[in-house]
Amino acid sequence: MADAILIATQAGRALAEAARRAGLRPYVADLFGDSDTLAAAEAYRPLPGPFGTAPGAAATLAALADLAAAAGRPIGVVLGSGFEDAPGLVADLARRHRLLGATAETIASLKDPAAFAALCARLDVPHPPVSRDPPDDPSRWLIKRIGGSGGSHIRAAKESAPPPGHYLQARVPGRAHALNFLADGRTIRILAVTEQWCAPTPIRPYRYAGALVRSAAEPPSLSLGLVAAIAEAAARIVAATGLMGLASADVLVDGADWWLMEINPRPGATLDILDRRAVPLLEAHIAACLGAMPDCGPNPVGAAAAQICYADRELAPVPDHDWPDCVRDRPRPGSVVRRDAPLCTVLAEGADRAEALDLLESRTARLRAALAAQKTQPEEAP
Repeated sequence: MADAILIATQAGRALAEAARRAGLRPYVADLFGDSDTLAAAEAYRPLPGPFGTAPGAAATLAALADLAAAAGRPIGVVLGSGFEDAPGLVADLARRHRLLGATAETIASLKDPAAFAALCARLDVPHPPVSRDPPDDPSRWLIKRIGGSGGSHIRAAKESAPPPGHYLQARVPGRAHALNFLADGRTIRILAVTEQWCAPTPIRPYRYAGALVRSAAEPPSLSLGLVAAIAEAAARIVAATGLMGLASADVLVDGADWWLMEINPRPGATLDILDRRAVPLLEAHIAACLGAMPDCGPNPVGAAAAQICYADRELAPVPDHDWPDCVRDRPRPGSVVRRDAPLCTVLAEGADRAEALDLLESRTARLRAALAAQKTQPEEAP
């Protein structure tokens, strides 16, 4: 029988499917319980959020204990998003299960804004200044939530000091990219450079939308020199913090200049578009966490893209929709999706960047039209 693995995260579908590709049996705890998450999971437990609160932490510990008992002898636990501001919980989990990923100490050193800024300064890595003081010129600063992910927490700064649990980061120019890599606590292996974009709203101008990886045959999005510099910086941070497993370095690039915005010490939102190699990425993640840096094989030939489709209206309840094969994170019929909340994820592949993006946009448009048509159809008489 295949080995069992525990997964805890905000949305567990991508990790559950990655576990299946790696020949593992996933036991999943997350916030949403989407239809395809339940289909991929051997067993499932719902979680409340956020994980860093006392109720969330207690529920997470209980859910994983329950799943571990159901699994028998799981090989360990993989954590996704949602634990960036909860190193204490991560430490508690590590005392109960084998942790396959970043340690609590690593997460604390990477996600504490002041500590990370000091680390970047010590390692000579370009990083925007951070502050907790009232800004002299608010237009030069952004306010961010400590441990936040997905971009929805980022706002323009105000004249006052940031509230508890937040900090200021200086604005810098550039286009968003991510260096996706595998780490073994000492060095890294580059997987891909991905391009990223936002789906802004008036109150969430930096809300994450999607990512794309170019084909092996087309010009790269960043020069070899820039990639080498970013990779060298990431490797220095890995060596200093002991980071292990799948991770990414988010950067803003402006011509020859670049700034490291943050390190995501976990499998991220690009898992769908990157897990197309001969060696399954979760298999590689586990090997790296156990100290053996694997060879993942050559880059996939074609381009791939993934985009979050946000709800343009409240769906209460979600209809029993016939989701196309290109859609992931499918909400369960009867569940509730609020306006502007993530509805699902749309995937596309193509020969190159342009073809993948065109297909992604057309698929997203068709999905929205189909959902709108389903909503406007009259209900059948009883």
